[in-house]
Amino acid sequence: MDFSFLKNFDPVLQALTATGFTWFMTALGAGMVFFFKTINRKVLDGMLGFAAGVMIAASFWSLLEPSIQMAEAAGTVKWVPALIGFLAGGTFLKFADTVIPHMHMGTDIAPEGPKTSLRRSVLLVLAITLHNIPEGLAVGVAFGAVAAGLPTAALSGAIALAIGIGLQNFPEGAAVSIPLRREGLSRTKSFVYGQASGVVEPAFGVIGAALVVSMQSILPYALAFAAGAMIFVTVEELIPEAQTSGNSDIATIGTLLGFAVMMVMDIALG
Repeated sequence: MDFSFLKNFDPVLQALTATGFTWFMTALGAGMVFFFKTINRKVLDGMLGFAAGVMIAASFWSLLEPSIQMAEAAGTVKWVPALIGFLAGGTFLKFADTVIPHMHMGTDIAPEGPKTSLRRSVLLVLAITLHNIPEGLAVGVAFGAVAAGLPTAALSGAIALAIGIGLQNFPEGAAVSIPLRREGLSRTKSFVYGQASGVVEPAFGVIGAALVVSMQSILPYALAFAAGAMIFVTVEELIPEAQTSGNSDIATIGTLLGFAVMMVMDIALG
């Protein structure tokens, strides 16, 4: 598929458009609350597993592998930027988890982070919002890499990443809005809260693209940083949530399918 015409657009605008699409997919998933008050748990676990598979595949094919290739092309030890960036990304998300109050999906345990009087609905949205940060950053960095003119960065690969993240945002939006409706919020409020969790993606997409365009030397680290943050989200949030209701096989199959879809898209388009 030929995406060469998009190269004429400013990379920050490209990133904004792409993350606008991922935000739209979150809103589309949240919009399911207008049709359903509950969601079959097997379906939800399969969707969450699919989202986890997409995140894992994107972390390697779209982020870590290009980071390693860029470091090698620059003449540095090829695994160093990937290692430093990857661990820094995970550490950043752990720090954010510590300082921002939030509550994970499908749990009745006490909120994580500082003590707060915020309502449960707000804490659920904060959790998803927090974990959408690396997704927006990943897309922005990918488009910034293309703009930097690096031979290992392809516009079609950045688009594939945006499509993959958009696909996995759909179940996340539904996983926020439908439980909120079940807790007594109106359909409109549930939708507004659900789609709001994706609003950080355009913001961090623009930040990521602008940073790597202005400071190309950080690009391998930035790609790996986004990968580390995404893997943290997947292991800490998506996989546990998909496995807690006795639908382990369905969630695992969903993960395999999500990984396969993202891998094929990245290879075919990238």
